[in-house]
Amino acid sequence: MVQQELTVQDVELSSPEYVRSEPVREWVAEMVALCKPDSVYWCDGSQEEYDSLCELLVKSGTYTRLNPELRPNSFLARSDPSDVARVEDRTFICSVNKYDAGPTNNWMNPREMHDILDGLFDGCMRGRTMYIIPFSMGPLGSHISYAGIEITDSAYVVTNMRIMTRMTKEVYDVIGENGDFVPCVHSVGAPLEPGQEDVPWPCNPDTKYIVHFPEERSIWSYGSGYGGNALLGKKCLALRIASVIGHDEGWLAEHMLILGVEDPEGNKTYVAAAFPSACGKTNFAMLIPPKEMEGWKVTTIGDDIAWIKPGPDGRLYAINPEAGYFGVAPGTSAATNPNAMATIRENVIYTNVALTPDGDVWWEGMDGNAPATAIDWRGNEWTPCSDTPAAHPNARFTAPAAQNPAIDSEWENPDGVPVKAFVFGGRRSTVVPLVYQAFNWTFGVYTGATMGSEMTAAAFGNLGQVRRDPLAMLPFMGYHMGSYFTHWLDIGRQITDPPRIFNVNWFRRDENGRFIWPGFGDNMRILKWIVQRANGQVRAIESPLGYMPHYEDIDWRGLDFPEDTFHDLMAVDRNLWLQEIRLHDELFMKLWDRLPTEFHAMRMLLISNLWRSPEHWEMGLDGYNA
Repeated sequence: MVQQELTVQDVELSSPEYVRSEPVREWVAEMVALCKPDSVYWCDGSQEEYDSLCELLVKSGTYTRLNPELRPNSFLARSDPSDVARVEDRTFICSVNKYDAGPTNNWMNPREMHDILDGLFDGCMRGRTMYIIPFSMGPLGSHISYAGIEITDSAYVVTNMRIMTRMTKEVYDVIGENGDFVPCVHSVGAPLEPGQEDVPWPCNPDTKYIVHFPEERSIWSYGSGYGGNALLGKKCLALRIASVIGHDEGWLAEHMLILGVEDPEGNKTYVAAAFPSACGKTNFAMLIPPKEMEGWKVTTIGDDIAWIKPGPDGRLYAINPEAGYFGVAPGTSAATNPNAMATIRENVIYTNVALTPDGDVWWEGMDGNAPATAIDWRGNEWTPCSDTPAAHPNARFTAPAAQNPAIDSEWENPDGVPVKAFVFGGRRSTVVPLVYQAFNWTFGVYTGATMGSEMTAAAFGNLGQVRRDPLAMLPFMGYHMGSYFTHWLDIGRQITDPPRIFNVNWFRRDENGRFIWPGFGDNMRILKWIVQRANGQVRAIESPLGYMPHYEDIDWRGLDFPEDTFHDLMAVDRNLWLQEIRLHDELFMKLWDRLPTEFHAMRMLLISNLWRSPEHWEMGLDGYNA
C-alpha cells in the first residue's frame, strides 16, 4: 500500500484522478481543515490495501493474527470496555422539524447539533491518518443501490468496511462529476499530541454521538470505534438515512433478512423476514431443512437488511445492500447455525471473543467443551471457573457474505429478487400462535407494526416485559414511526401483486415453562407452509387473527409432533388478546398525531373478531373451517 499523504492546502489538487466529483473533493477538503489529520489516505478497496492495513493493525496491537491453519487470514480485536455496543441514547435524528423525527427518536435542532459537532471534530484527528472510504450499499451501479463515502481515522473501520460493503474506487465512477452520495464522517475522538503513545483501541469513553441529518442526507459519528457506531454504511446509512430516502422516493429500507426457498421441482420463492434481537434472525436466514424434507433448499440473499423497491410488473424486488455479515458470535454453533460456522472459518475479523492457547477463537455456546484456559475479551486469563464470560455477549464476527455455502446465486442481481412473502415474528411465551397469515396487506402491516418481543437477560428492561418493536425498526427509524406505517400502506396501494404477510412465534411455552416448538431446522416446516400459502398451493383455516394451517398441511416427516400439541401452539385466548390490544394502545398513543386511520379500523375489526369467536379459539371448531 502506497501512502498518499496530503496537506490541507492541496487536498483538492492531489486527490486521485479517478475522483472526478468536485463536491467530493470540496467536502474532503472541508473535513481535512476541520479534523486536522497528520495525513490523508484515499482508499481504493484493493486486497493489497486490506492486507497492508491489517498488518499495520497487528503492529499497533489492535489486531492479533489468529492461527493460519485454524483461521486463515483472520484476526482478533479487543475493544475498550466502554465501547462494546450501539449507544441508542446517544443516537440522534436531527430533522429540521422535531415532529418529523417522531417520539421514538432522540432529536436535536440541526444547527445546535452542528455547533456541538464542529467543536468536537475540530482537531479530532491530530496525530492520525484520515482514511477516505468509497463504498456502495448494494451491487455497484444498481438502481436500488446507493453510494456513500466515509471519512474515518480508524484503520479498524476501513478493514471492516471492506468486508461489509462494496468498497472500491469504482464507486467514484458511479458518482461521476455530480452524482449523489451520502457523506459519512467518523472519528474515534482521541487525537494524539506530539510524542503521545497510542492505545490498541482508541475511543472517547466519555463523549459519543451518532447523528443523522435526514434533509442533508449526512451522518456524523464521534467517540466510538465499534460496530454500527463506526461502520456507517450499516445501520446509519442502510436503515436510518435510507428509510428517509425510501420514504421520499417510494421504496422501503428494512431491518429484514432475505432468503430463497426452493422446492423439489426447482421452483424458488423469495421471503423477507423481520425479527427483533434474540429471535433467531441469522439462524433463519441460513436455515438448513431437516434431512427428511428431501429436495427442499434454503439459500441466503441477506441476513440483516433489505432494500425493497416496486418493479414494473407490480411486484416488490429486494436487494441486500451489504456485502458481509456482522454477526453476534455467542450462541453461534454448528448445532444452531452450521452455515454461519462454515462462513466464518477464514478471512474474518473477530471482535471481543476469547483467544485460545492454540491461536483459535472461542465463545459461549460454541461447539465442544470450553477450553481449559483462554484469554478473555478484556485480555485477561480466563478458565471455565471464572465469574465473567470469556466473550462479550455482543462479541461479533465480520465475514464476507460470499463465503456462505448457502449464498443465493442471485444475491448480487442488480435488479433484486421478487419478494413473495413477508414474515414478522417476536419472542412471546404466550398469546401469539406459531404461525398465521394476515387477512390482507393492511392487516399485515398492522400485525408488523404491533409486533413485540419479551425482554431477555441481555436486553434492557425487565425480564419478560414486552418491548414493542414495530417491524423490528424501532432503533433504526430515520423519521416519524407513524408516517412510516402510512408509507407501508402506500406501498401496498402502488403494487398489483403485494407479498402475503405472515406472523410467526417460535418461542411459545407450555405450563411448565418449556418451549413447545423445537425451532432451528424444524422452522422449515412452517416456512414451507408459508411459501406454499403465498403461492396459493395449500388451504387454511380462518381464525380471529388471520389464516392458519391445518395440522395435516404441515410437513411432519421425521418429527413426532402430536396434533393436540400443535393445537396448543395455535390456540387464541380472547382475554389474553384483548389485553394485548390494550398494550398496542401504549404505542399508538405516542404516535397518535400521525397514526394511519386504517389502524383504528384494523384494531376494531380485530376486537370484533375476538368477540365473535369462542373465548378460547382452537382450530377445527364449527364456523372457522375455510
